Amino acid sequence: MGHAGHSHAPPEGGHRGRLAVAFGITAAIVVAQVVGAVLTGSLALLVDTAHLLVDAGGLGIALFAAHVALRPPTPQRTWGYRRAEALAALAQAAVLLAVGVFVLVEAVQRLQDPPEIPGDELVVFGVIGLVGNVAALAVLASRRSANLNLRAAFLEVLNDALGSLAVIVAAVVITTTGWLYADTVAALVIGALIVPRAVRLLRETGAVLLESTPAGLDLDEVRTHLLRVDHVREIHDVHASLIATGLPQLSAHVVVDTGCFRDGHAGRILDELQDCVRDHFGVEHTTFQVEPDTHPDHEHPTHA
Repeated sequence: MGHAGHSHAPPEGGHRGRLAVAFGITAAIVVAQVVGAVLTGSLALLVDTAHLLVDAGGLGIALFAAHVALRPPTPQRTWGYRRAEALAALAQAAVLLAVGVFVLVEAVQRLQDPPEIPGDELVVFGVIGLVGNVAALAVLASRRSANLNLRAAFLEVLNDALGSLAVIVAAVVITTTGWLYADTVAALVIGALIVPRAVRLLRETGAVLLESTPAGLDLDEVRTHLLRVDHVREIHDVHASLIATGLPQLSAHVVVDTGCFRDGHAGRILDELQDCVRDHFGVEHTTFQVEPDTHPDHEHPTHA
């Protein structure tokens, strides 16, 4: 006897307008900073542009995810396109990590022989980037807590704003003191923002694709709570994973008194199990296989 508690409907498709505006602003800044990096030869601006390009891709992914999440599941894709978010984020993290490695290698070379950097022009392009990022932040700020998608987008743009600020500081230092190493130092600061984020993103997306237990969900604690439900004798074969951002799912085999199947109590147990996991652990999509206490003797040995 199985039962699924569903929050299977895709999340609301709203806020796409805000994401679209933020994506448009970020894409425009990328174009401007590519021109600036070519004209000035600044490593800091080049690295910030690469960082910004990846974040523009992240905003594009967020916009795409907000769109495709509206598509209903099909017999071929029972979760719709929700897992595409993790695949895209994995690619994004790989690019970020490559940019971070490039920064370290290039910075070491430039520390030996820093090139001439036109500070005045660098300031202009840094300010363009900062103004654009602040505009994008203003678009996203009021709704950044609406869902994880928007929160991630807001943090990406905030990171970009910090990168643009580092470029401006380097340009001011070069203009006022002539210390050319400021550009390389700024590039290393931006790289320090990139690498930890790339590693964290790789770890998070890898956990989703490997169907690891969602962070913060203790399966031993889940078992303890479920065993408190009346007539439940044993919990086994418990699995939990994250299908996509904000969509955890849990399944388990639940052994109950055989008499529950004769007196009709098994149905009420299913409701209690579902309510328990939803109320205590925030997991709404659950699937329970309720079994009589004589059934585990026939279970496959891989079930535990």
